[in-house]
Amino acid sequence: MGIFGRKKNQPVPDETAEVTPEQPATPGPKDHSAVPDLDGRVDLGSLRLRGIPGMQLRLEADQERKKLIAAHLVLGDSQMQVQVFAAPKTMGIWDEIRDEIAQGLATAGGTADEAEGPYGVELHARMPARAASGQTVFSPVRFVGIDGPRWFFRAVMSGHAAIDNAAAQQFYALLDDMVVVRGEVPMAPREVLALELPKQPPGTEVPEGTEADSTRGQSIDNPFERGPEITEIR
Repeated sequence: MGIFGRKKNQPVPDETAEVTPEQPATPGPKDHSAVPDLDGRVDLGSLRLRGIPGMQLRLEADQERKKLIAAHLVLGDSQMQVQVFAAPKTMGIWDEIRDEIAQGLATAGGTADEAEGPYGVELHARMPARAASGQTVFSPVRFVGIDGPRWFFRAVMSGHAAIDNAAAQQFYALLDDMVVVRGEVPMAPREVLALELPKQPPGTEVPEGTEADSTRGQSIDNPFERGPEITEIR
């Protein structure tokens, strides 16, 4: 499966040290403490992001808990789901989550290979699904995990971006400009940080196609609820 050795419970780097919005010290989403000026980004509550031409933004709702739990960014034939979770203050959890996803895929008959990405180790997976003909088909998916201060950020790319690095680059660029607003409310590790309907900041436009998507079955299931169960994004 391509799983190689790793250090467990590695410390989360201090992203608040000498960081400016113009020249971030590290790639990937930033903590609000490192980016005090959030102007120009769409306000989704715990997550702030910028829209780009041609991008659609859809929000996924958990009807049972009455929360918005994920954002889906669509560009052409590629899509990226993003979620933020509470995490311990002193250690990262991506190593553990990555193992859980890989083991769940193997049990279901899929595959997952580790590969180096812009933010460290990613999972490049093939997820099994049952076609209308009854045959098993496989869909490529790219899992990206980023450990932040007291939060864990997960992105899941599907479509062309799952297999083509050039197509994935447009999503990496979006991730580099996102900001996580964790807040000070105590939360259990792995508890999802709820999103809010977009608030339009001065001088910006919410991307066309923004909508609240309450069909959980059309997205990656939250692996922290029932283990690493995974469903294809369409």
